[in-house]
Amino acid sequence: MALYRDEAVVLRTAKLGEADRIITLLTRDHGKVRAVAKGVRRTKSRFGARLEPFMRVDLLLGEGRTFDSVRQAESISAYAGGITGDYATYTAASAMCETAADLLPAEHEPAAAQYRLLIAALGALSRHLHDPQAIALSYILRAMSLAGWTIRLDSCVVCGSQDVEFFSASAGGAMCPNDHTPDAVRVPVHVFDQLRALEQGDWPQLDMLQTPDPRCENIVREWAQYYLERPIRSLRLLD
Repeated sequence: MALYRDEAVVLRTAKLGEADRIITLLTRDHGKVRAVAKGVRRTKSRFGARLEPFMRVDLLLGEGRTFDSVRQAESISAYAGGITGDYATYTAASAMCETAADLLPAEHEPAAAQYRLLIAALGALSRHLHDPQAIALSYILRAMSLAGWTIRLDSCVVCGSQDVEFFSASAGGAMCPNDHTPDAVRVPVHVFDQLRALEQGDWPQLDMLQTPDPRCENIVREWAQYYLERPIRSLRLLD
């Protein structure tokens, strides 16, 4: 069995048998990887808490037919320590990791930009640098853009007019009064401004808000669900 080393963020875990877990990882060099950690649920496991969600770890992995296997794990950044003690921060991190797992359906396909974006967002969450909801919404929009689903917010997707008053996920973003589709929803100017700031990661502007307008979350949720073809369940907990 070939061995390889990589660094990774733990996205989610699932029980396997009496003592093992399947660990879903976003790695720096190999994209999404699912690996079995044997004995990790035992009290005296050699892995300790290093394979819990939100941890950034250096791993030695063995290639397998269905799942790879975790041979060694060393902590790089214990993001979980600054995340799990606060409900809003925890739910934001959960939404981000769920998005990362769903955005990358294929395994062992390099996704270095996605990895860098996720560790930056988790680092900001763990240090409480900005509003947790804003970090999560910004991450989701930017991660989806990296995956090829860039939301259009500055002009109408039909005619290019900058007089935008509506939004439609199925159409691709902002729409003007003349060309909006029946499913489009009316969006105030300040909500479009906040969405642009979230998509661009404009933290000086976002930090002036206590938290984004609730309609920003509704639009991001609709956008993600339309293109991922499934809801991000953790986003509901941010309400």
